[in-house]
Amino acid sequence: MSTAPDINRLHDLDGVRAFALLLGVAFHAGLSFLPFFIGWAVMDVSTSPVVGALLLTAHAFRMPLFFLIAGYFSRMSFHRRGPAAFVGSRVLRLGVPFIAGWFLLRPLLVSGWIMGAQSMRGEVDVLAGLRLGFAELGKLPEGLFVGTHLWFLYYLLLISATAIILRTTVVSLLPSVGYKLTTLADAGIRRAANSRLPWLLVIPTTALCLHAMDGWGIATPDRSLRPIFSVSTFYALFFLSGWLLHRHDELRHTFTRVTPARVGTVLIAGCVTVLLSAFESQPDHPHIDVLRAVFCISYATLTWSMIGLTMGIFRQCCRQANRLVRYLADAAYWIYLVHLPIVVWLQVALAEWPLHWSVKLTVIFAVTTLASILVYDLAIRPTCVGQVLNGRRRPSAIRSMVARRREAAVARATT
Repeated sequence: MSTAPDINRLHDLDGVRAFALLLGVAFHAGLSFLPFFIGWAVMDVSTSPVVGALLLTAHAFRMPLFFLIAGYFSRMSFHRRGPAAFVGSRVLRLGVPFIAGWFLLRPLLVSGWIMGAQSMRGEVDVLAGLRLGFAELGKLPEGLFVGTHLWFLYYLLLISATAIILRTTVVSLLPSVGYKLTTLADAGIRRAANSRLPWLLVIPTTALCLHAMDGWGIATPDRSLRPIFSVSTFYALFFLSGWLLHRHDELRHTFTRVTPARVGTVLIAGCVTVLLSAFESQPDHPHIDVLRAVFCISYATLTWSMIGLTMGIFRQCCRQANRLVRYLADAAYWIYLVHLPIVVWLQVALAEWPLHWSVKLTVIFAVTTLASILVYDLAIRPTCVGQVLNGRRRPSAIRSMVARRREAAVARATT
């Protein structure tokens, strides 16, 4: 029989979810330090090819990991709360942030790009940048809901809706067929759990999706609401994998093993991927098609190996409940939603400073994260916005800590 793990065993996935989203903050914070221009808001005076290798590796698995975890928790929520409540929660926790977040963040992002262009000319006018950024809203409906980092919410909504529609159709209209398919799938998964068959299925499929995308690596579908088939299939594969990992806990144990072979695979695939990525700038190379095909295979191998390794590390390190991990898991969603304008503004502000890129990257990540956490704790977590993002309101940790210290001080004063 398939098994669903107890909620008390999911502290590790809290950590994984927080890590995946915070890694996205670090990823965007590093884009201004690449040694070549990619169309980002600004290019820093301190750059390094090391940044390119680190960002390539991070980008290979951070969002696929998020979609896999989303699939895992989606199945859990679906079976605990029922179809109607699940759909309502998806609309509330994904749809509302996507729509409201776009109207709030899009003008700030545009202003960041405007100020980045100004900084390259040696002068930055913050007020003018903000004015021009908010003026973009006057062009609506042109560009509505595109041009931000919130595309992942849109794709997660589409994939979740597709999964529920397909499941409901099979179960309701074709119950006997659905039962037979489920039985066969369960038997096949149990037999494959301890073999290499899953890898022989998912890595080639992932590589084919990557090969169908424009460019080298995972495409960012932020320019249109029309779903890109290769990108949709790519992320649906990880969502489905997370769904199956929740259904078959024995598969999760196998998938997240931390072994020397897994570590070696990550190192080899990472090196091959980084080395081959250099050929993206050589489209006239006589063997470019072969090189890109091998790149896609190594990239897919890196993606799946890093996901399994990351989940395995957190599985070993987060065996028990941890308040900090739980708090960051709740806060990370808000942090990722609002981080990009802060990151871009800080990148523009620090671009000309004569500091090493590692120092500036650390400052940008730390300031962005801490500022977002401060706002989250005081203005989001205990309010209706926190209820939308986290499922329920929770007390402010800062206010609770201050209250406890006051109570302790009063107690000491009266004794």
